[in-house]
Amino acid sequence: MNVQRRLLPGISALAAFEAVARLGSFTAAARELDLTQGAVSRQIRLLEDQFGRQLFERDSRNVRLSTAGEIYAEAVRAALGQLRDAALGLMSNRHSGILNLAILPTFGTRWLMPLIPDFVENNPDITINFVTRIGRFDFARERLDAAIHYGLPDWPDADSTLLVRETVAPVASPEFLAGRAIATATDIGRLPLLHMATRPGAWTEWFEHQGLSAPTGPGMQFEQFGTAAQACMAGLGVALLPQVLISGELQRGQLAPAPGRPMQSRSAYYLVVPHDKRGHPPVASFRDWLLRHVPPEK
Repeated sequence: MNVQRRLLPGISALAAFEAVARLGSFTAAARELDLTQGAVSRQIRLLEDQFGRQLFERDSRNVRLSTAGEIYAEAVRAALGQLRDAALGLMSNRHSGILNLAILPTFGTRWLMPLIPDFVENNPDITINFVTRIGRFDFARERLDAAIHYGLPDWPDADSTLLVRETVAPVASPEFLAGRAIATATDIGRLPLLHMATRPGAWTEWFEHQGLSAPTGPGMQFEQFGTAAQACMAGLGVALLPQVLISGELQRGQLAPAPGRPMQSRSAYYLVVPHDKRGHPPVASFRDWLLRHVPPEK
């Protein structure tokens, strides 16, 4: 067997290996693949003979990956996933391709999604698959082409293109504000403050921006801005929210600004593209289209 052939096992053997690795059982893998248990065992044995390494540790009751098997399983899982994605792309969109895009929950639904129909209309040969991700991740491992990211333009091995700078301001329901004596930013510190889990120091930074000391004490905490906005509208307190994400609520009078100066955040929203995806046509088309919809900086 030449070296090239030895390094490229058959797809049937790889599928059997991935199934056993994922399910932890030859029997379950055989059931999933519609094969006999003996056929799955033979495929695994072929791989082990081909590489000269034991991929599984077996006893009378259990089967588990060896150290070498764990490393190989991760690579095989990613490779099979790429093959599945490529097949899906060929079947669903022969002329252009697939864009696998990570988005932030609230920014994605409130800012990006209302724009997407225009992209679909003008790029009918590109299919976008959306996934939700918060924070950094491995593009290659997640098999993603680009991401809408909140932070600084310092993602390793990637290009970060500025989309929207973020300005935050304290808001509450009009009824909540009307029922309390609130005239200045100092008064905000005496009210129930709603906190974002992803921005633990936001209120402290905002009070310092007003030239005030931040109040101490607990407050309700939320994971997503949309939930915090709903809590404000329910009269639970004051939240420090990005204006770009609550423009609709402000226009409809569901939320109202509380006293105090808005503050521009140090971080912003970026389109992040790993270096190896720069030339991917769907990525380039999406980036060019997105920049045409970015509001001009004030």
